[in-house]
Amino acid sequence: MKEMTLLSWNVNGIRAVYKKGFVDWFRSVKPDILCIQETKAWEEQLPEDLKNIDDYKSFFCGGERKGYSGTAIYTKEQPKNVSRKLGVEKFDNEGRILIAEYDAFTLFNIYFPNGKARKERLQYKMDFYETFLDRVKELKDKGKKIIICGDVNTAHKEIDLARPKPNEKSSGFLPEERAWIDKLLANGFLDSLRMFNNKPEQYTWWDMITRARERNVGWRIDYFFISDNLKEQIKDAFIMPEVMGSDHCPVGLKLSV
Repeated sequence: MKEMTLLSWNVNGIRAVYKKGFVDWFRSVKPDILCIQETKAWEEQLPEDLKNIDDYKSFFCGGERKGYSGTAIYTKEQPKNVSRKLGVEKFDNEGRILIAEYDAFTLFNIYFPNGKARKERLQYKMDFYETFLDRVKELKDKGKKIIICGDVNTAHKEIDLARPKPNEKSSGFLPEERAWIDKLLANGFLDSLRMFNNKPEQYTWWDMITRARERNVGWRIDYFFISDNLKEQIKDAFIMPEVMGSDHCPVGLKLSV
Protein backbone atom coordinates (compact mmCIF):
# COMPACT_ATOMS: atom_id res chain seq x y z
CA MET A 1 0.00 0.00 0.00
CA LYS A 2 1.19 3.52 -0.74
CA GLU A 3 -0.23 6.80 0.46
CA MET A 4 -1.43 9.34 -2.09
CA THR A 5 -2.25 13.01 -1.65
CA LEU A 6 -4.84 14.60 -3.93
CA LEU A 7 -5.48 18.34 -4.00
CA SER A 8 -8.26 20.29 -5.70
CA TRP A 9 -8.34 24.05 -6.24
CA ASN A 10 -10.56 26.51 -8.07
CA VAL A 11 -7.83 28.96 -9.09
CA ASN A 12 -10.14 31.61 -10.62
CA GLY A 13 -7.87 31.86 -13.67
CA ILE A 14 -4.77 29.69 -14.04
CA ARG A 15 -2.79 32.42 -15.82
CA ALA A 16 -3.55 34.84 -12.98
CA VAL A 17 -2.45 32.39 -10.29
CA TYR A 18 0.64 31.49 -12.35
CA LYS A 19 1.78 35.11 -11.95
CA LYS A 20 1.30 34.80 -8.19
CA GLY A 21 3.75 31.92 -7.74
CA PHE A 22 1.56 28.91 -8.53
CA VAL A 23 4.39 26.74 -9.87
CA ASP A 24 6.57 27.34 -6.78
CA TRP A 25 3.60 26.52 -4.52
CA PHE A 26 2.91 23.35 -6.52
CA ARG A 27 6.53 22.22 -6.21
CA SER A 28 6.48 22.87 -2.47
CA VAL A 29 3.38 20.72 -1.81
CA LYS A 30 4.16 17.96 -4.38
CA PRO A 31 0.74 16.26 -4.51
CA ASP A 32 0.32 13.00 -6.38
CA ILE A 33 -2.61 14.57 -8.22
CA LEU A 34 -3.72 18.19 -8.47
CA CYS A 35 -7.15 18.99 -9.90
CA ILE A 36 -7.82 22.54 -11.04
CA GLN A 37 -11.12 24.24 -11.78
CA GLU A 38 -11.88 27.53 -13.52
CA THR A 39 -8.67 27.69 -15.53
CA LYS A 40 -10.29 30.35 -17.80
CA ALA A 41 -7.90 29.33 -20.56
CA TRP A 42 -7.33 26.93 -23.40
CA GLU A 43 -4.23 24.75 -23.24
CA GLU A 44 -2.58 26.55 -26.15
CA GLN A 45 -2.82 29.86 -24.24
CA LEU A 46 -0.62 28.59 -21.41
CA PRO A 47 3.15 29.06 -21.04
CA GLU A 48 5.24 25.92 -21.44
CA ASP A 49 6.41 25.85 -17.81
CA LEU A 50 2.78 25.85 -16.67
CA LYS A 51 1.65 23.16 -19.08
CA ASN A 52 4.54 20.87 -18.20
CA ILE A 53 5.61 20.95 -14.55
CA ASP A 54 8.51 18.61 -13.77
CA ASP A 55 7.52 14.94 -14.24
CA TYR A 56 3.78 15.48 -14.00
CA LYS A 57 1.47 14.52 -16.84
CA SER A 58 -1.06 17.26 -17.49
CA PHE A 59 -4.54 17.19 -19.02
CA PHE A 60 -6.71 20.18 -19.86
CA CYS A 61 -10.34 20.66 -20.77
CA GLY A 62 -11.40 24.03 -22.17
CA GLY A 63 -14.86 25.22 -23.04
CA GLU A 64 -16.15 26.69 -26.29
CA ARG A 65 -16.19 30.16 -24.73
CA LYS A 66 -12.75 31.73 -24.48
CA GLY A 67 -11.61 32.69 -20.98
CA TYR A 68 -14.48 30.88 -19.25
CA SER A 69 -14.67 27.79 -17.04
CA GLY A 70 -12.08 25.07 -17.79
CA THR A 71 -10.48 22.25 -15.81
CA ALA A 72 -7.03 20.65 -15.54
CA ILE A 73 -5.35 17.67 -13.91
CA TYR A 74 -1.65 17.31 -13.06
CA THR A 75 -0.78 13.74 -12.14
CA LYS A 76 2.40 11.81 -11.32
CA GLU A 77 0.89 8.52 -12.49
CA GLN A 78 -0.32 8.17 -16.06
CA PRO A 79 -4.09 7.46 -15.98
CA LYS A 80 -5.38 4.48 -17.96
CA ASN A 81 -7.89 6.76 -19.64
CA VAL A 82 -8.95 10.42 -19.56
CA SER A 83 -12.36 11.66 -20.67
CA ARG A 84 -13.69 15.20 -21.02
CA LYS A 85 -17.38 14.34 -21.35
CA LEU A 86 -20.47 13.26 -19.45
CA GLY A 87 -22.07 12.43 -22.79
CA VAL A 88 -24.55 15.33 -22.98
CA GLU A 89 -23.50 18.07 -25.39
CA LYS A 90 -24.85 21.06 -23.44
CA PHE A 91 -22.75 19.98 -20.44
CA ASP A 92 -19.70 18.84 -22.39
CA ASN A 93 -19.01 22.12 -24.23
CA GLU A 94 -18.20 24.31 -21.19
CA GLY A 95 -14.93 22.63 -20.18
CA ARG A 96 -16.24 21.50 -16.81
CA ILE A 97 -15.32 17.84 -16.86
CA LEU A 98 -12.15 15.76 -16.55
CA ILE A 99 -12.47 12.09 -15.66
CA ALA A 100 -9.23 10.16 -15.03
CA GLU A 101 -9.30 6.39 -14.63
CA TYR A 102 -6.63 4.74 -12.51
CA ASP A 103 -6.30 1.13 -11.35
CA ALA A 104 -7.15 2.19 -7.79
CA PHE A 105 -10.09 4.54 -8.50
CA THR A 106 -11.86 6.73 -11.04
CA LEU A 107 -11.37 10.45 -10.41
CA PHE A 108 -13.95 13.06 -11.41
CA ASN A 109 -12.57 16.61 -11.48
CA ILE A 110 -15.64 18.79 -11.99
CA TYR A 111 -16.32 22.50 -12.10
CA PHE A 112 -20.04 22.36 -11.36
CA PRO A 113 -22.18 25.20 -12.76
CA ASN A 114 -23.03 28.31 -10.79
CA GLY A 115 -26.76 29.02 -10.64
CA LYS A 116 -26.61 32.66 -9.56
CA ALA A 117 -26.80 34.52 -12.86
CA ARG A 118 -30.39 33.76 -13.87
CA LYS A 119 -33.15 31.17 -13.70
CA GLU A 120 -31.96 29.32 -16.81
CA ARG A 121 -28.52 28.81 -15.26
CA LEU A 122 -30.04 27.44 -12.06
CA GLN A 123 -31.99 24.94 -14.16
CA TYR A 124 -28.80 24.11 -16.09
CA LYS A 125 -27.01 23.52 -12.78
CA MET A 126 -29.74 21.21 -11.47
CA ASP A 127 -29.83 19.29 -14.77
CA PHE A 128 -26.03 18.98 -14.67
CA TYR A 129 -26.25 17.65 -11.10
CA GLU A 130 -28.76 14.96 -12.10
CA THR A 131 -26.82 13.88 -15.20
CA PHE A 132 -23.64 13.71 -13.16
CA LEU A 133 -25.28 11.66 -10.40
CA ASP A 134 -26.63 9.18 -12.95
CA ARG A 135 -23.10 8.75 -14.31
CA VAL A 136 -21.38 8.14 -10.97
CA LYS A 137 -24.20 5.88 -9.72
CA GLU A 138 -23.82 3.74 -12.82
CA LEU A 139 -20.09 3.32 -12.15
CA LYS A 140 -20.59 2.71 -8.45
CA ASP A 141 -23.19 0.03 -9.18
CA LYS A 142 -20.48 -1.77 -11.16
CA GLY A 143 -18.30 -1.81 -8.04
CA LYS A 144 -15.97 1.02 -9.09
CA LYS A 145 -14.19 3.13 -6.48
CA ILE A 146 -14.89 6.80 -7.14
CA ILE A 147 -13.41 10.11 -6.03
CA ILE A 148 -15.29 13.31 -6.93
CA CYS A 149 -13.57 16.64 -6.41
CA GLY A 150 -14.09 20.21 -7.42
CA ASP A 151 -16.11 23.35 -6.96
CA VAL A 152 -19.66 22.10 -6.37
CA ASN A 153 -21.03 25.66 -6.03
CA THR A 154 -23.33 24.64 -3.16
CA ALA A 155 -22.86 24.74 0.61
CA HIS A 156 -24.47 21.60 2.00
CA LYS A 157 -25.51 22.49 5.56
CA GLU A 158 -25.81 25.58 7.76
CA ILE A 159 -22.40 24.77 9.26
CA ASP A 160 -20.93 25.15 5.75
CA LEU A 161 -21.41 28.90 5.43
CA ALA A 162 -20.96 31.85 7.76
CA ARG A 163 -24.38 33.39 7.13
CA PRO A 164 -26.95 30.68 6.38
CA LYS A 165 -30.16 32.61 7.14
CA PRO A 166 -29.62 35.57 4.75
CA ASN A 167 -28.64 33.12 1.99
CA GLU A 168 -31.60 30.72 2.13
CA LYS A 169 -32.96 32.16 -1.12
CA SER A 170 -29.59 32.52 -2.85
CA SER A 171 -28.27 30.02 -5.37
CA GLY A 172 -25.55 28.08 -3.64
CA PHE A 173 -27.73 27.44 -0.60
CA LEU A 174 -31.18 26.81 -2.05
CA PRO A 175 -33.14 23.85 -0.63
CA GLU A 176 -33.10 22.02 -3.98
CA GLU A 177 -29.32 22.45 -4.37
CA ARG A 178 -28.68 21.21 -0.83
CA ALA A 179 -31.09 18.32 -1.38
CA TRP A 180 -28.98 17.17 -4.32
CA ILE A 181 -25.96 16.76 -2.02
CA ASP A 182 -28.23 14.79 0.36
CA LYS A 183 -29.14 12.60 -2.61
CA LEU A 184 -25.50 12.08 -3.59
CA LEU A 185 -24.69 10.97 -0.03
CA ALA A 186 -27.79 8.74 0.09
CA ASN A 187 -26.44 6.97 -2.99
CA GLY A 188 -23.35 5.75 -1.16
CA PHE A 189 -20.97 8.72 -1.23
CA LEU A 190 -19.27 10.43 1.71
CA ASP A 191 -18.22 14.04 2.30
CA SER A 192 -14.59 13.29 3.17
CA LEU A 193 -13.88 16.44 5.21
CA ARG A 194 -16.73 15.64 7.60
CA MET A 195 -15.23 12.20 8.25
CA PHE A 196 -12.40 14.01 10.08
CA ASN A 197 -13.59 17.50 10.91
CA ASN A 198 -17.00 18.54 12.20
CA LYS A 199 -15.95 22.02 13.21
CA PRO A 200 -17.70 25.15 11.90
CA GLU A 201 -15.91 27.88 9.92
CA GLN A 202 -14.26 25.41 7.53
CA TYR A 203 -14.67 27.55 4.43
CA THR A 204 -13.18 27.28 0.95
CA TRP A 205 -14.59 30.38 -0.81
CA TRP A 206 -14.84 34.03 0.18
CA ASP A 207 -16.38 36.98 -1.64
CA MET A 208 -13.50 39.14 -2.86
CA ILE A 209 -15.63 42.27 -3.28
CA THR A 210 -16.48 42.48 0.42
CA ARG A 211 -13.00 41.31 1.50
CA ALA A 212 -14.79 38.53 3.36
CA ARG A 213 -11.66 36.39 3.69
CA GLU A 214 -10.11 38.78 6.19
CA ARG A 215 -13.10 38.12 8.49
CA ASN A 216 -13.51 34.46 7.44
CA VAL A 217 -17.07 35.11 6.26
CA GLY A 218 -17.06 32.25 3.81
CA TRP A 219 -18.72 29.24 2.24
CA ARG A 220 -17.59 25.62 1.94
CA ILE A 221 -18.40 24.81 -1.68
CA ASP A 222 -15.30 22.81 -2.67
CA TYR A 223 -15.31 19.12 -1.79
CA PHE A 224 -13.81 15.68 -2.05
CA PHE A 225 -16.65 13.15 -2.13
CA ILE A 226 -15.70 9.48 -2.07
CA SER A 227 -17.67 6.32 -2.74
CA ASP A 228 -18.25 4.41 0.50
CA ASN A 229 -16.25 1.42 -0.80
CA LEU A 230 -13.15 3.66 -0.42
CA LYS A 231 -13.92 4.64 3.17
CA GLU A 232 -11.33 2.41 4.87
CA GLN A 233 -8.58 3.75 2.60
CA ILE A 234 -9.12 7.43 3.45
CA LYS A 235 -6.49 8.68 5.89
CA ASP A 236 -7.26 12.41 6.02
CA ALA A 237 -9.24 15.21 4.40
CA PHE A 238 -8.44 18.87 4.88
CA ILE A 239 -8.71 22.42 3.61
CA MET A 240 -5.81 24.82 3.06
CA PRO A 241 -7.12 28.32 3.89
CA GLU A 242 -3.58 29.70 4.21
CA VAL A 243 -3.01 29.28 0.45
CA MET A 244 -3.76 32.56 -1.30
CA GLY A 245 -4.03 33.53 -4.97
CA SER A 246 -7.72 32.84 -5.66
CA ASP A 247 -11.09 33.54 -4.05
CA HIS A 248 -11.08 29.80 -3.22
CA CYS A 249 -8.51 27.82 -1.26
CA PRO A 250 -7.35 24.28 -2.06
CA VAL A 251 -8.90 21.20 -0.45
CA GLY A 252 -7.15 17.87 -0.01
CA LEU A 253 -7.48 14.14 0.50
CA LYS A 254 -5.00 11.49 1.66
CA LEU A 255 -5.64 7.83 0.95
CA SER A 256 -3.87 4.48 0.84
CA VAL A 257 -4.01 2.55 -2.42
